[in-house]
Parts: sequence; structure tokens; C-alpha cells
Amino acid sequence: MKILITGGTVFLSKITAEYYISRGHDVYVLNRNTKPQPQNANLIQADRHALGNSLRGCNFDVVIDVTAYNADDVNELVSAMGDFGCYILISSSAVYPDTEKQPFTEETPIGKNNYWGDYGLGKISAENATLRLSDCYIIRPPYIYGEYNNIYREAFVFDCAVADRPFFIPNMGNLTLQFIHAEDVCRFTEILINVKPTQRIFNLGTMPISAKEWVTTCYSSANKSPTFVYTDKTIEQRNYFPFYDYRYALDHSAADKLMPSVIVLENGLKRAYAQYIIDSSYVNRKDYFKYIDENLKPTYKYK
Repeated sequence: MKILITGGTVFLSKITAEYYISRGHDVYVLNRNTKPQPQNANLIQADRHALGNSLRGCNFDVVIDVTAYNADDVNELVSAMGDFGCYILISSSAVYPDTEKQPFTEETPIGKNNYWGDYGLGKISAENATLRLSDCYIIRPPYIYGEYNNIYREAFVFDCAVADRPFFIPNMGNLTLQFIHAEDVCRFTEILINVKPTQRIFNLGTMPISAKEWVTTCYSSANKSPTFVYTDKTIEQRNYFPFYDYRYALDHSAADKLMPSVIVLENGLKRAYAQYIIDSSYVNRKDYFKYIDENLKPTYKYK
């Protein structure tokens, strides 16, 4: 197939491009060419917010839109292309309001989520634009993890483990989190292309896990065991911890029928750690350590 992937150089879009290239497809990536390109990808160099004539006359069997954040992103891309077949939008679980009953199903009404704000509203508008297309699918994942994750989540815990630092964790580590490996997102897009199910929107995910279990598994990937320091609930956890204090769960039973097995979290984190050890320059690190050292260490005693 001839496949267009938006992005192609960062985390999920990079892994998606490499996934389809490895399967022998003719893969085109749309980006500004500011980072190394996937090997054997066909580059269309353009800013998706200023496409001009970069896609004029280009036809694709499949479009996998990893980088759309609002309706304009979708509409401008569609208008700039020639003919195309299936359009797959990678959306987000942020489209579900935090006030709705959980676990969220694909039938749960979407709307503003007070934790995700404009990001979630933008994804809703991108979904609405996508659903106007005749051949389309929308994927709503929870937190995506895996090799090349540029968001400072598992890499933060790996940094702590490698440095033998104690781990400061909020709410006794009881916050529940839900993940899906980036490769499983790719696998599911391939299933949609091949199976062509009548359902158009799918949640993805694995079983929820506590933050404490997640951190422990990250440390285990480095053959380490964490020493936990439990912090006070009054401290803003986003200053030193990579997740909001927001518990949610997705019902992903419809996707499970199409993709019964997914990468086990322990194995996926080991793969992510192996890549991190080779090179972690792709990670956008935050000043968690500075905040911890200046604000938490003087207050919390640990051995």
C-alpha cells in the first residue's frame, strides 16, 4: 500500500512509519525535516499548518494522522491531498469528560475534560472532522508508552533508577494508570485496514495499574527496586510526578475482540529501557529533580 503518515520523526509517528516500512509498504512521511527521517521513508517536507502545494496530486491508499490536534489540522490535510482511501485518526482518551461514568466506552458522551482542557477539546473537533469522511476510523488510546517516548514519563523513572534515587510518589502510590504500547497502536491500525470493521471508534488499553506498581516495574527494567517516599496530598504532584491526579479507565473490549493479545507492560518497559540506555536524547526532560531536591528532600526524611 501507499501510506501517508503525519510526522514520522517523533515517538508514535516514528514507530508507525518504521512499522509499515518493515512490512514492505510504500511509506510517505509529512514533516518539516528538522529531525532524522525513518530509513526508507519517502519525505514530503512541509509544515502541516502551511501545506501549500506539497500534497497536490498525491494519492494514498491509507492516511494515518498521528499529529492532528484539531479540526483545522484534519480539514487542511484532506483538502491538500488528491484521492485517498482509509483515514485513521489517532485521537485520545482526553475526549471523555472526567465527570462521566467509568469505565469510558466508545458510546460515552464526549466533552470537556477539566484535566486535559483545550487539548481534549481540540481532539474532539479533530474527531468530528474525521467522521465526515466516508472511510475513516478513530482510535482513543490511554497513555502511550514505549521506545522513543519523548514525553518525560517512563524515562523519568529510568533516570531515578539509574541514579539510585528514592522515588517521591503522591497519594501512597494508589493512583491508577492505564497504558498501551506504541507498537500495539500500530498493530491495531493495521487490523482496521485489513478487517474493515463497521465500528468506527475504538478505545485501546491494557488493565489499569497503580502508580506504585508502574514505578516498580520501571525500576525492575533497570534491575533496581525503588525506595518510595510518600508525599503530602497538598503538594502539586505535577511538579515532581509525570501524571495528573486523575483516575480513569477505558473499556477496550471492542478492540480486544480484534486484537486479543497486547504487549505485556513488563516486557514493553524493558524494551523502552533498552532503547533509553542506548540513547535518550529524544526525551523532553522536565525539572522534576530540581523541584524534588529543593522542595521535597528537605521536608521528607528517608534512608
